Amino acid sequence: MARKDGRKSGEIRKVRILRDYLKYPEGSVLIEVGDTRVVCAASVAEDVPHHRKGTGLGWVTAEYAMLPRSTAARMPREHFHRPRGRTYEIQRIIGRSLRAVVDFKKLGERSVYIDADVIQADGGTRTAAITGCFVALYDALTKLKKEGKIKTLPIKDFLAAVSVGIVQGEAILDLTYDEDSRAEVDMNIVMTDKGEFVEIQGTAESKPFSDKTLLKLLELAKKGTMGLIEIQKKVLLIMG
Repeated sequence: MARKDGRKSGEIRKVRILRDYLKYPEGSVLIEVGDTRVVCAASVAEDVPHHRKGTGLGWVTAEYAMLPRSTAARMPREHFHRPRGRTYEIQRIIGRSLRAVVDFKKLGERSVYIDADVIQADGGTRTAAITGCFVALYDALTKLKKEGKIKTLPIKDFLAAVSVGIVQGEAILDLTYDEDSRAEVDMNIVMTDKGEFVEIQGTAESKPFSDKTLLKLLELAKKGTMGLIEIQKKVLLIMG
């Protein structure tokens, strides 16, 4: 299948991650994945939710939003207390994904609030948000360590996410909006640097798919997430 941007089926889009994008958060990035752009911020607070109080454990939670003109046609601005079902689902997957790689005992009784705001969408906003938010979180936790508030960095592993799908009968990696809208199968995969899965979201949009197809998509997703993690490490100046 010929892709409009000239990529091969197993290629991710061009990725750029700009650290310290915002002045005030402990960690922040602008991540660009093709034409999708997400601003990610990680803010540290010296408190925890009620269910964590007195446990010695920290917490990470996330919020996600799309700006009204991040899409081709303007969307109504969401009310903070009444997010759309899709928004609620995405902010939960961002939070779950990041919590999977944080050592909360090492973090101590403090919270990290993650904000992912899509300023331009062309497919893969949730996966770009997870990938970018990990870098913002890493920077925020590194700052805590430099300030002497924690002894060791409470990161258990690197983490990234990517979309895969079947379009015109072919398995492809990192779908644009146009490809996603035509996909026969659409999946979002979150993985760690160890090659372990954190989350698998998959849907047959037109007809059921086989276990053979599933395994092919998972292998393609692994290739994509490992590539994204390498980009994260280069951005964070972590070699090897």
